[in-house]
Amino acid sequence: MRGNTAKIVLAVSLLLNLSVFAAAGYFFFKDAGYWVSPFGTKMKKDRFLFEELSLGPEQMKAMRERAIPFRAEIDNMRLEIVQKRKGLIDLMRAENPDAGALDSLISEISRMQEEMQRKVTAHMLAEKALLDSGQQKKFLDLIEKAMTKGKQTGCPPAETEIPEKAK
Repeated sequence: MRGNTAKIVLAVSLLLNLSVFAAAGYFFFKDAGYWVSPFGTKMKKDRFLFEELSLGPEQMKAMRERAIPFRAEIDNMRLEIVQKRKGLIDLMRAENPDAGALDSLISEISRMQEEMQRKVTAHMLAEKALLDSGQQKKFLDLIEKAMTKGKQTGCPPAETEIPEKAK
């Protein structure tokens, strides 16, 4: 009887371990196939925004060759900004936060975000220059859609009228 119980416990344990590994593997490979564009849109790893345009082979090749190093550079900048933001939170956790250090770090984050936005804009203009006028319009429409898709700007819109309850 003890042998049978041990075999059952071992089988259940093995099934539980296999299911945990399977679930972990599923979520790892599911997320590994995506990247976040400079606009914050989650996209499949080998898919680029410009692939939705009707590009010629030379245009596609030129854009793809520029997109890969650009994406890597932007991802590195984004990671640096995330680290600075974590540092900002760490400073705020102090009993008496140093206002000068906070201001300095906020300025650094702002500078990095501005630099990233300039690089994104320069890259978009360089890509736009490779396109004909019809492709340019579609290109900018795709970018606008990616930038505004489901995004809230933070605060809710201000009311233009004073609600009756507040009067």
